[in-house]
Parts: sequence; structure tokens; C-alpha cells
Amino acid sequence: MLLLVGLGNPGPRYADNRPNIGFMAVDAIVRRHSFSPWRSRFQADCAEGVLGGEKVLALKPQTYMNESGRAVGEALRFYKLAPENVIVLYDEIDLAPGKIRVKQGGGTGGHNGIRSLEAHIGKEFWRVRLGVGHPGHKELVHGHVLSDFAKADKVWLDKLLDAVATESTALAEGDAPRFMSRVAEIVNPPRNKDLAPKPPRKPPESVEDGTGTPSRAPASAPPTSKSDD
Repeated sequence: MLLLVGLGNPGPRYADNRPNIGFMAVDAIVRRHSFSPWRSRFQADCAEGVLGGEKVLALKPQTYMNESGRAVGEALRFYKLAPENVIVLYDEIDLAPGKIRVKQGGGTGGHNGIRSLEAHIGKEFWRVRLGVGHPGHKELVHGHVLSDFAKADKVWLDKLLDAVATESTALAEGDAPRFMSRVAEIVNPPRNKDLAPKPPRKPPESVEDGTGTPSRAPASAPPTSKSDD
């Protein structure tokens, strides 16, 4: 069994905040894979489902970000799971918008939700960092992370959430590299070579004009309806 945890802050006031991208991602997974309706357990909203043949409990702590570890720790102890069975999705300002990184263990990166989780369940849970971008200056970070996503963000945000939901089976199966590469391909699909601009055509070959002097092909040559290439 796996715990699939999205981090965020409860209530409509915070629903569209950047730190709530973890809630948004778990919501997208629950919808895509037809999990059970949400219900209140473990100081969290919970929904049950299956990913890749693995039973999964999706969990959104309702204790506010700074106390996220309380809800996760309670669920972990109830099901007698190890931290390795926990996958946490959360916002990362040090990643460009739409970028994603997955790893097991690591530091908090200054994230209060991750700090709380480490205090309650240890460090060895899986971390899915969802890039929300950096404002560019340290003094702007606080306002940036507590603000809502802008309308312009919807373009990449909707793509990212859809990709995470689509490829979440690979995440549940423990195939983090496949999950990351598939999400990246969906968010930023490779350019179609057929649509790439073609190089300019070479000028026609020189021909002899009978005097030994090279000249261009006759201007009176009939036009063709198709390209030569």
C-alpha cells in the first residue's frame, strides 16, 4: 500500500495559491483514476484507489502546511507503513514552472511542509517537486509563494497536472525516471521534424551556352507545379 500525499493549505482562501499545487496534483490523480469520494480521516481529506495494481490512499492534510506531518504520521502508523511507502507532491520555487523532479530522501529546501514531515516520519519518503518558479529576488519570495497562480500560468499548470495524473501509474510502480521523462514530454512535446523550416533551395546548376561560358538555366524554362525536392 502507498500513501499519496499532496501538500497545501485547506480552505477556499488558499485554493489557488502556488503552495497548493500539491493538493491540485492529487486531486487530478484522484479524478483521472476514479478513486473513492473524499472523506475525513487522520486530520486529512482521504480517497482510496488503485494505481499500477497497488492500493493507494490519497491524502490532503487539513492541518495547514506547517503541520502536514501530523496527518501523514497518523496514517502511516495506522497502516503500519514505512516512510518508503509515502509519495509527497509539493511546490518548489527553485524549479522553473512546469518542471518536475523526483527523489527519495534529501533535505527540506526550506519547505515548511517537508520539514514537518521529516519531524514526524523521517527523511526516506519520496518527494515529487513541482516547479512553480522563482520571483527572481529573495525579498519577493514570501509574497510570491503566498499569491495565487496568474491566469497566464494556466497554460503550463493545466498541462502539468494532466501529465502527472496520466503518468501517476509509473510513479506508483516505483519507476521515477519513466514518470519524469513522460511528464516532461507531455508538458514540452518534442518538435515535429516535419514541421521544422526547410533549408533554402540551392540555385540551379550553371549550364554551357555554347561558347564555353557558364550561364544560368534559360529563363524561359517552363514552370513546374511541384517542388523538385
